[in-house]
Amino acid sequence: MIYHTIVIGASAAGISASIYLKRRGINFLLISKDIGGEMALSGKVDNYPGIPETTGVELAKKFKEHLDKYEIKVIFDEVKEIRKNENSFEVITEKDKYEAYSLIVATGSKPKKLNIPGEESFFHKGVSYCYVCDLPLFKGKKVAIIGGGNSALEAGLMASDICEFAYVITKNPQMKGDAILIEELKNKNNVKIIYNALTQEIFGENFVRGIKYLDITNNKIEELYVDGVFIHIGMKPNTEFIPDEWNIKNSFGEIVVNKLCETAINGLFAAGDVTDLPYKQIGIAVGQGIISALSTINYLNQLKSKINT
Repeated sequence: MIYHTIVIGASAAGISASIYLKRRGINFLLISKDIGGEMALSGKVDNYPGIPETTGVELAKKFKEHLDKYEIKVIFDEVKEIRKNENSFEVITEKDKYEAYSLIVATGSKPKKLNIPGEESFFHKGVSYCYVCDLPLFKGKKVAIIGGGNSALEAGLMASDICEFAYVITKNPQMKGDAILIEELKNKNNVKIIYNALTQEIFGENFVRGIKYLDITNNKIEELYVDGVFIHIGMKPNTEFIPDEWNIKNSFGEIVVNKLCETAINGLFAAGDVTDLPYKQIGIAVGQGIISALSTINYLNQLKSKINT
């Protein structure tokens, strides 16, 4: 069976695309490892229009409810490879293989790693990339949060309510992100921001005991004794399954799209944080998901004579 389209990824972009495709009567599949992706791991979300205060987890639940309303099922699987035929695409997953006339890639991104000693060996032994998931496990303890943007700021604020003390470590001379979050964090008595610091190593025995960082200002190695390390240094797009020879990714691995969410390959669309669009935000991903769906529908209309409905 050849589907009209396949949507890969079920977070903000993929879910919004799926809702629009369903309402237009498009025969499609939605394939994803999970629902919500990194959005579901977000902390407070106070800037999504119409919902003044929520969390990533709650917003993901709302999105899932919208899928359920339209009886859109998610095939829980991981895409390993995609191939291009003359007039269709093959999607190869861990469990199966599917074919469609068009694709919408909305696979989002994943946390970047420091690639330092101890990071891998102490993963799930004090090292985490998800403060929402794991900070509650460090109640009354000391933690280090590595990063200079909004995610690190939000992690620091959450840690101030849960942990005995939190160090927020950034390689930059100042924190980046929303000014309101920076000011709020600076006012916390149990949080210290350490600037101009390059994390060198995570050490411990069975579990994390501390970190070493290079103080750029004096070229001196410093140590901090902590029970947990939370790494929030940015995201990497999930595009490993996109063939490099297609030449649709930029130097950061993001899929290059135009304002219609079209790629350089006919029938292949992309939306959300996986694309080269700046300002990675949930609201922007939703909008791109809608654009990708409408662009896909327009593309399918042009192929109407080749589609057996």
